[in-house]
Amino acid sequence: MSSNSASIGFMKLLSLKTGAYVKLLKMRLTLLVSFSAAFGYLVTGHSWYSTEFIWFMLGGFLVIGASNIINQIWEKNTDALMSRTHQRPLVTGVVSVNEAIVFTLLLAATGLGIFVFKFNLNAAFLSLVSLLLYAFAYTPLKIKSPIAVFVGAIPGALPPMIGWVAATGQYGWEPGILFAIQFFWQFPHFWAIAWVLDEDYKKAGIKLLPSAGGRDMKTAFNIMIYTLLLIPLGFMPYLIGMTGINSALVAMVAGILFLAQTFYLMREGTNKAAKLIMFGSFLYLPIVQIAYLLDKI
Repeated sequence: MSSNSASIGFMKLLSLKTGAYVKLLKMRLTLLVSFSAAFGYLVTGHSWYSTEFIWFMLGGFLVIGASNIINQIWEKNTDALMSRTHQRPLVTGVVSVNEAIVFTLLLAATGLGIFVFKFNLNAAFLSLVSLLLYAFAYTPLKIKSPIAVFVGAIPGALPPMIGWVAATGQYGWEPGILFAIQFFWQFPHFWAIAWVLDEDYKKAGIKLLPSAGGRDMKTAFNIMIYTLLLIPLGFMPYLIGMTGINSALVAMVAGILFLAQTFYLMREGTNKAAKLIMFGSFLYLPIVQIAYLLDKI
């Protein structure tokens, strides 16, 4: 009887620990970023049902996951202060900081090793830069200055470029434009999130909104300007012959609809309006990227 109890207790502990490690990976965010990396790889014309693509997705997933864990190690104390993060594994103690560090090193080394040995040094270098900027520049800057959004937008925009470079081994206008679209997309995306979560962020001293006044017209205007830039950028892949006119039209329509949401925020200045932009940003990027991919078929 005691043996059975011990066995059940061990299985429960193992299940709790495994679930905590999975939570550390921030699966929704990791999968979203992995999708944009996959887009950059596939838009080159490479196949999604190849062994190489599977290796690429595995390597990218591991590096992204490692970045997310370092982020949580840095933010363990601030996470404890916010409603949406106070149950994270490092805060509750289900996973210790030392365990998280070991897990991170394992993921990062394996992921970067895949890029080095299965792809090329350019892709591995970009992946390492992305990890370092996100984990050791963007994350600590969040409690110091709104410039964190600009810094964080760099590693946030690298995944499609990494995909292109992993597939081709080369830099160029094409990955640069993919980078630019995702770079400018992140400003309305993150500022809308920061607007909605402003009160929670203030508890932890996180400063992401561009205006000292916080949720005000200046912030709404900044969101509008960066969203406006997405409309001409959405046409650039067509203009350089990377994709066709159909995806350019989809990008234009998506950009106009996205922009319209920012005018609503400027007029209303409410959390509801900011949430519309937040959800609109989640739709804009995959719709445009899928349109580019379909235009290559």
